[in-house]
Amino acid sequence: MSDYKLGLEYAKHQDQNDKLASYRNQFHIPKDKQGNDLIYMTGNSLGLQPKITKTYVNQELEDWAILGVEGHTEAKNPWLPYHELLTESMAKVVGAKPIEVIVMNTLTANLHFMMVSFYKPTKKRYKILIESDAFPSDKYAVESQLRHHGFDDKDGLVLWKPRKGEELLRHEDLESILKEQGEEIALIMIGGVNYYTGQFFDLKRITELGHKHECIVGFDCAHGAGNVQLNLHDSGADFAVWCTYKYLNSGPGSLAGCFVHERHANRKDLNRFTGWWSHNKQTRFNMRDEFDQLPGAEGWQLSNPPILSMAAIRASLDIFNDVGIDKLVEKSKKLTGYFEFLLKKLGEDVIRIITPKNDDERGCQLSIQVINTDKALHDKLTKSGIISDWREPDVIRCAPVPLYNSFEDIYNLVERLKAILNG
Repeated sequence: MSDYKLGLEYAKHQDQNDKLASYRNQFHIPKDKQGNDLIYMTGNSLGLQPKITKTYVNQELEDWAILGVEGHTEAKNPWLPYHELLTESMAKVVGAKPIEVIVMNTLTANLHFMMVSFYKPTKKRYKILIESDAFPSDKYAVESQLRHHGFDDKDGLVLWKPRKGEELLRHEDLESILKEQGEEIALIMIGGVNYYTGQFFDLKRITELGHKHECIVGFDCAHGAGNVQLNLHDSGADFAVWCTYKYLNSGPGSLAGCFVHERHANRKDLNRFTGWWSHNKQTRFNMRDEFDQLPGAEGWQLSNPPILSMAAIRASLDIFNDVGIDKLVEKSKKLTGYFEFLLKKLGEDVIRIITPKNDDERGCQLSIQVINTDKALHDKLTKSGIISDWREPDVIRCAPVPLYNSFEDIYNLVERLKAILNG
């Protein structure tokens, strides 16, 4: 969509014709001290709370109060199989089959559990490849896995770097790395959408390339789940992990998601850490049986999950089910494109967008560099009622989330930015 126009009336007209506009009313929008809605642009860090979340969580609190332990089987939504209520909806969001998806643990914990199974280093093939500017937690995690297996965490880490003077990564450079070092690389672990630049990688291309060189391929989709079309099954990736508190609006520190491709569903030869929740459901409570592993992603569970967190996730996923990821991505592209259009009108000598221009290579996040400024600009934006995100050394991240952000939000954000820059 390239026929964007200037002016508040245009923004209001787009909102009036937006079929998803009413979903904004299903979320709590943070307000300033005067009671006015803030312009919330940090769904890439913490999504807003759906208004139905309290009802979903309260249902479990009430059942716990009334039923006690019997809630495991007698609650309105029995707790024993509660995670199964999330599986199909989550699979739709990330483009997977239900057998490939499980909601469990937290993001970096899941990444470690996946590496227990899929990082199988040998003396010759032991290296792990990541983006040079991967999310710090991912880097720390893979370094610790290298050390755990007795390898040097600097020698064993292969970094996919942007070219000099560039911020974005090129897939052909990844091809060159694998051509040179492919026989030494055991695992490729990439952030599906880079947290800093907002670049959405071609997951299928990376997977096919990795598999061609006999590498295991996994993705951290924390900034992709609920934001872009991940199509994890079709990508062929061996595994993926993601959190649910960003675009999936499940609340701070909520449970994470995990994908294991169905070709691994019945593999009992894979090393893994196990617990009673990955054991056969029919005999789980016999207590003294030998371990009988569940097939699919469920077979990586350890413990019975926190139901209150799952209730919050279910509330959000019910909204995603209602809208559909296709429609969300369609609106996201229009909203983000409009944002890009207005920013460019400020002049490229003032604003630089480091996120890819191609809307198939990004989600709703735009990472902005403002020339000749520092964090003071971000602080002024915050004081003007805009909740955005500062990332060192010089980037402001803004994510117009299609579920609850509007075209008028975008218009007002850029107008306030313009006023600050002209002030």
